[in-house]
Amino acid sequence: MRHSVDNLNKPSMKIAAIICVLIIVMVCYFVFFKKNGEMKGPRPASEPVVEVMQVEKRDMMRHVVLSGKTVADANIALAPKYNGRVVKVNANLGDFVHEGDILLVQDTGDLDLSILQQEANTNAATADVTTQEANFHSDYILAERNYNIVEKDYERQKYLYSIGAISQGDLEDNEQIYLAAKAKLEALENQNNSSVLSKQYAAEKSQHATEALRKQRDDMILRAPRDGIIGYRNAEVGSYLNAGSKVFSLVDNSHVFVDCSISENDAAVLENGMNVNVTIDALGKNFTGKLIYVSPAMDETSKTYTARIELDIDKNTVKAGLFARSSIDILQRKDTIFITKEAVISRNGRTFVYVLKEDNTVEERDVKIGLLNDTEEEIISGLNAGDRIVMTNQDRLKDGMNVKIADKSNGEK
Repeated sequence: MRHSVDNLNKPSMKIAAIICVLIIVMVCYFVFFKKNGEMKGPRPASEPVVEVMQVEKRDMMRHVVLSGKTVADANIALAPKYNGRVVKVNANLGDFVHEGDILLVQDTGDLDLSILQQEANTNAATADVTTQEANFHSDYILAERNYNIVEKDYERQKYLYSIGAISQGDLEDNEQIYLAAKAKLEALENQNNSSVLSKQYAAEKSQHATEALRKQRDDMILRAPRDGIIGYRNAEVGSYLNAGSKVFSLVDNSHVFVDCSISENDAAVLENGMNVNVTIDALGKNFTGKLIYVSPAMDETSKTYTARIELDIDKNTVKAGLFARSSIDILQRKDTIFITKEAVISRNGRTFVYVLKEDNTVEERDVKIGLLNDTEEEIISGLNAGDRIVMTNQDRLKDGMNVKIADKSNGEK
């Protein structure tokens, strides 16, 4: 019976022995190999590794980046001033036209008849003036002659009355004839300021009406207001055009500008007359130019300012609407101390930097900020030329802490 039990337990004991060996091997592996692996890996540094920069006085520059699109000197929409049917179109899309060239003609037949009729009315009114003036002068001459005769007779009658040759009644009758002749002459003199002038004004009014019709006829002929290229055309012979409807656009690329949107900080330092180099990627070319305009006030919609650059180009060599970019380096302050914005820390109402001391400890030093640009801040007080400031890892630093200086070529120093 005992022999049977021993035979039965032999396989189980073998399995148990194998399991024990495996457990021992695994324990040895984790203890020995993991320990060796940890020893071979990097040990955590107890002191923060930082990059430093030595402060020195230099000219502080502001790098202003400009980007925008090319803009033509003029892009003019042309439309008829009056309704009318088209009888002639002289310009095609892409044609170069000169100032004063006839682009389109509308039907002027009805206007031509109206002008002839109005010219006839003007001639008649002018003739009425001449007739009225002739009649006036004729009547005036007769009235003046009659007045002179009556006046002499009246003077003679007064003499006769004085010597008793005629009665007082005869003198009074003669006086009435004299006064009537005088009144008629004065009436004609006043008439010169009314009837003749009225005829003259009527003639002038008719003349102005004729000129207005001629001006309207001239406006039925659409002309180029300046030199340029036809960039839009929507007119055919026989079509009826409504007043104000766009039929042509005239693009003048003799001068090309680049309009750029800029921030208030950039607008504050840009000045008219600055020379720039402009790149137009679509053409693969660079152009020289000059800043000719910076808007004096912010656009309330976009909250930006506008700067305009005039390009130095040959006539009509650059199209409008192309993306263009440029930049300007502007001197903000000569011979001053400035550092990168990343080195400046604002915390709990303080503005400070970490200064590296000779014993490789850091000192928190309050600073006062002056001018700013996109990447740098001027230090008005708090730093001197020769100071070394910490540029990285400031969130791990405290005043008086030891640090290690990073060697950019080989890791830590």
